[in-house]
Amino acid sequence: YCSHQQKVIVEDLNKKWKRVVLNTSPITPLEHCEWLNKLLMEIWMNYMNPKLAIRFSSIVEKRLKQQRLKLMEKLELQEFSLGSCPPSLGLHGTRWSTSGDQRIMHLGFDWDSKDMSILLLAKLAKPLMGTARIVINSLHIKGELLLMPVLDGRAVLYSFVSIPEVRIGVAFGSGGSQSLPATELPGVSSWLVKVFTDTLVKTMIEPRRRCFSLPAVDLRKKAVGGIVYVSVISASKLSRSNLRGSPPRRVNGSFIEHFDDKYLQTFVEVELGHLTRRTDVRPGSNPRWDSTFNMFLHEETGTLRLHLYNCPPNSVKYDYLASCEIKMKYVADDSTTFWAIGPDSGVIAKHAEICGKEVEMVVPFEGVTSGELTVKLVVKEWLFSDGSHSLNNVSSQKSIYGSSNILSRTGRKINVAVMEGKGLISKERSGKCDPYVKLQYGKVLQKTRTAHSSNPLWNQKFEFDEILDDRCLKIKCYSEEIFGDESIGSARVNLEGLMEGFIRDIWVPLEKVNTGELRLQIEAVQVNDSEGSRGSMSGSFNGWIELVLVEAKDLIAADLRGTSDPYVRVQYGSLKKRTKVMYKTLNPHWNQTLEFRDDGSPLELHVKDHNALLPTYSIGDCVVEYQGLPPNQMSDKWIPLQGVTRGEIHIRITRKVPELQARNSLESDASLIKSHQISNQMKQLMIKFQSLIEEGSLDGLSTALSEMQSLEDMQEEYMVQIETEQMLLLNKIKELGQEIMSSSSSLSRRSSGL
Repeated sequence: YCSHQQKVIVEDLNKKWKRVVLNTSPITPLEHCEWLNKLLMEIWMNYMNPKLAIRFSSIVEKRLKQQRLKLMEKLELQEFSLGSCPPSLGLHGTRWSTSGDQRIMHLGFDWDSKDMSILLLAKLAKPLMGTARIVINSLHIKGELLLMPVLDGRAVLYSFVSIPEVRIGVAFGSGGSQSLPATELPGVSSWLVKVFTDTLVKTMIEPRRRCFSLPAVDLRKKAVGGIVYVSVISASKLSRSNLRGSPPRRVNGSFIEHFDDKYLQTFVEVELGHLTRRTDVRPGSNPRWDSTFNMFLHEETGTLRLHLYNCPPNSVKYDYLASCEIKMKYVADDSTTFWAIGPDSGVIAKHAEICGKEVEMVVPFEGVTSGELTVKLVVKEWLFSDGSHSLNNVSSQKSIYGSSNILSRTGRKINVAVMEGKGLISKERSGKCDPYVKLQYGKVLQKTRTAHSSNPLWNQKFEFDEILDDRCLKIKCYSEEIFGDESIGSARVNLEGLMEGFIRDIWVPLEKVNTGELRLQIEAVQVNDSEGSRGSMSGSFNGWIELVLVEAKDLIAADLRGTSDPYVRVQYGSLKKRTKVMYKTLNPHWNQTLEFRDDGSPLELHVKDHNALLPTYSIGDCVVEYQGLPPNQMSDKWIPLQGVTRGEIHIRITRKVPELQARNSLESDASLIKSHQISNQMKQLMIKFQSLIEEGSLDGLSTALSEMQSLEDMQEEYMVQIETEQMLLLNKIKELGQEIMSSSSSLSRRSSGL
């Protein structure tokens, strides 16, 4: 009992000592922490290094691609290892300080890694040629680190007091003894240091801070995006004398530097990634907006920037006054952490335990002596890579069909329904808006019809083949104009984690504009073999594809005279065919039928401009989705061309699966007649070639060459037809043989029974 009482007294005295020291002394004595570095050394290779390498590699690759050197056309990260040496923390001790109610831990940070291996492959731009292998083999960072526990220990904010000392060692080649001198590619080392330093300044140099979450439960899910509602409520304490960007005003022939705050006409621009929205303009030093915006996150973290502008009367220019920012991060227990820079560079931190919980933050504007902004934030939904989602106060909902595995997605279809839009901008003074939407997934481009309202209703459904390496649906919205369609916003939707049996009904805000949203319904559907899945053996080699290239319209002009000489080159797997050339037109009519043996290969159409001597010029291409078509049913469609500003092609396509009995002797005779016709036409063309060469007629030779290519295509079609008939005949013979064998075995059993 006495020892227990003594222990209680000691603990009580320790608590009192800590309370007295922390409340009366701004700085505690230095404390040594060799134990921390020993612990880091033990857990570095097997725990810390792999986790940090995964996290840092994506950040490094993204930053380097955004700020690559002009001499690099393309940059890829191929290898990322932080080496065997962990950073050293608090070599000269650690200490605590206080700033208001916030406790801050100070400790030195010294990382000298000489065996790291970060391999970059750079494709060099002109006039340089080829590729360069850049190896970062050493890194030295030295500075003072600050750690700030927030939210009762749920998270720690960390940052450097000032820009740390940074040195990066660079070599060229494959590393090790094969490395070449770093001077071989000039400026790389200084460029890497600049990119690294700029990233630190923007993200974790005081008062910018990063957040390390400490959740009680780790659900081990990767967030790939989220939907956030941002409400800009009001601002207070705005003063012209304390805000930047306030120009002097002329009164009675003289300039007055600052005038009454009642003349302020302000609005707030909300920025999240490439997405921006604006409030209305409100007067006075304490304006109230009460504007709510639907915003999209494409990662598990995001930075919400809020910019304050003044809109002077009778002026078309806006004056930038101030800004502030709020950072948000998904936490592994399905909660969300928000933090911002507080008054006097302090800390503001909030925590939403579940989706749907509203968080209100009053954030001071940065770099000014007065002014603050009240914002309310609601994370409506987090989306995860395994297909689950946190939605409206319910944690980690999953489809009743379970989580979808990546390998099981082969052969699935992505159904995208463009339902409606609202608040689309109009670039005409009359306010007229004729919007349509283009959807791109992989190489496939789909287009809605044109509506005639800024709040259009489309209710159109499109189908795409799911691609394992492409998880992004690109959306572009246009307004149809007489002199060229104008872009009125774009967006992208992450399709990662789509599950069968679950329809995602979402409003997608348009980026690069100030207003506009589109409502989409997205669903993943598994295609059965009977429906014509691409990998199905039952649908392969049992027929052929009949493709009718009918016409095209509104093609771009490839010639100086404002016309084109279009033809279509069709590529089906490794097989290539082409149509005839239609001269001097932007709206050609081919009405030409091509046939291919159905083996499930990709079908691509390349529209080109014919030139007699110069290389051909591409005027658009597209991919034809035919694998899901029912047998022997024709599909008639217009397909927009990709890679060009306008143009569509009209096709009719049928997956033909004939019976052998339908091939009568008349068809055989017709095919024989066709082969003789092709042979005779070839002979006549050769005679024509000889006469044209003697006459020296280049135009005639060009036309004859086109005819020769058409004949070659006809001959190739005939060969495909012969191969198909041969294959069908062999299959039928095989079936007959199996029937004979089965019937003979049954007869033998009967005879033995008798």
